[in-house]
Amino acid sequence: MSVFSGLRKAPEDFVREMRIAAAVKWYELEMISQGKAAEIAGLSRPDFHEALIRYKVSPFQITAAELQDECQRG
Repeated sequence: MSVFSGLRKAPEDFVREMRIAAAVKWYELEMISQGKAAEIAGLSRPDFHEALIRYKVSPFQITAAELQDECQRG
């Protein structure tokens, strides 16, 4: 049994999903920007946001404390 049949995905669908998963993970690790991640994934920014939600990754690369600090500085 091949990996593709085990996942019930065609090889091209598997490759596409792997690109999205890699881009989401690299974004989550703050290795790349959201724009670059969307480009790597081959998605528009709105579609990349949907992928982030699907993978349960925050679209924000700032902590609540950092955001509060930024707001207080004005």
